[in-house]
Amino acid sequence: MSRFAEMYKNEVAPALMNKFNYKSPMQIPRFNKIVINVGAGDAKDNAKVIDSIIDEISMIAGQKAVPTYARKSVANFKLREGVKIGVKVTLRGERMYEFMDRLFTFALPRVRDFKGINPNGFDGRGNYSMGLREQLIFPEIEYDKVDKIRGMDITFVTTATNDEEAKELLTLMGAPFAKN
Repeated sequence: MSRFAEMYKNEVAPALMNKFNYKSPMQIPRFNKIVINVGAGDAKDNAKVIDSIIDEISMIAGQKAVPTYARKSVANFKLREGVKIGVKVTLRGERMYEFMDRLFTFALPRVRDFKGINPNGFDGRGNYSMGLREQLIFPEIEYDKVDKIRGMDITFVTTATNDEEAKELLTLMGAPFAKN
């Protein structure tokens, strides 16, 4: 069991139970999954771009990433339906906690001029999304092998029913929110 999984079980869950006065342990918010998504608009011209992104995201996540496909054709973007335009990976269980640990303790502190993550990234239903400008902040990525600096979206999907519970869950797990 990873350090973050144990921390959730031993420290975070009891703290949430006390703060929100839940009647049952099943009401305590927990993480369902983390989704990492990279969009690559230039992939429609060069198919090898997707392969390099899949390799990078798979190294970061510790799990094989899959390509995403265009759902509709858009003439203005010269995009056809079914063309590979991005990469995603969904992490659950142990890998999810390991990724969260690496993100909060190693990757985010490496961001230049880091003042914390945006506290306004909640969707109203207890999920949190954040964006990263470059994949180079992860120690698994070697600078020399990167063909292009790409950003990524990271979404934390929780069982929390509102933003207050989700923010408290993420804060107790060590998410470095920016001070307003």
